[in-house]
Amino acid sequence: MLPEGGGQSPYGTGDLSLALVGVGDLHGQTTRPPEIYHRAEEEGERRLAMPLLEKISTGFIAGITIVFGIVALAMASELAEPRLGAALAQLIGALAFGIGVVFVVVGRSELFTENFFGPVAAAIGQRGRSVWIRLGRLWAVVLVLNFAGGAVMAAIFSVEGTLPAGAHQTLVEVAHEISTKGALATFTRGVAAGTLLTLLSYLLHAADATGSRIVLAYAVGFFLALGPFDHVVVSGLHLLFGVWLGDAVTYADVGFNILLAGAGNLAGGLLLMTLTHTAQVKGARRAENG
Repeated sequence: MLPEGGGQSPYGTGDLSLALVGVGDLHGQTTRPPEIYHRAEEEGERRLAMPLLEKISTGFIAGITIVFGIVALAMASELAEPRLGAALAQLIGALAFGIGVVFVVVGRSELFTENFFGPVAAAIGQRGRSVWIRLGRLWAVVLVLNFAGGAVMAAIFSVEGTLPAGAHQTLVEVAHEISTKGALATFTRGVAAGTLLTLLSYLLHAADATGSRIVLAYAVGFFLALGPFDHVVVSGLHLLFGVWLGDAVTYADVGFNILLAGAGNLAGGLLLMTLTHTAQVKGARRAENG
């Protein structure tokens, strides 16, 4: 607790920010980048060592749960647009989508790139080609099972009468918007999504409390949908809804988006987030070791 008397710092500087840092240190709430990175490495090693059945099930569950966010976006937008207009309806839809990312994070399932940071950090810290093979296998299994689980739920929600009237049309409109973006825009939106979700992966290792993890996941989910940015699984499932519910989107659009958004996700997650944090931590460790 800060002392009384105008916010005077107990360190004698009068700087409130220093007081906050000090309190964080005293209570173990301030975590330095090397400590966050070490936590990520440990979690990454665990994920790389997961049995195949666990990889399959965590990937499948994540695909199922993220569809609830997609459907929440459609229902909220459809309900809001008649009274509030398209712009506010998009904002409300993005707010609704955030619950899907919360479900994934709190449920400890695995969405492609959402738990990107740890396994890559673990692979960087180990020697040998086998660890990179295991990393590639993890990514491949998770990506395929994300789509498998998501497709099951998309098929269920595509049945007429399952969702409120108008939600199907909203899903088709979102899918059409995604499919009409140019190749470069799809790639750059993929870079943004990969960077954003890998940032979430990093930040979650700094958050111990469930409440903090929920807030982080919700904020990232909201921003992802507000863009909207192209996460390979989320956008791919949006497009799958467009194929099944309308005639303006094709399976070729789905494949095109998977290739470009997936490449962007990898570029953003690896180059802009994981490797830069790795360089940050290596620099800090060298400084500590003299």
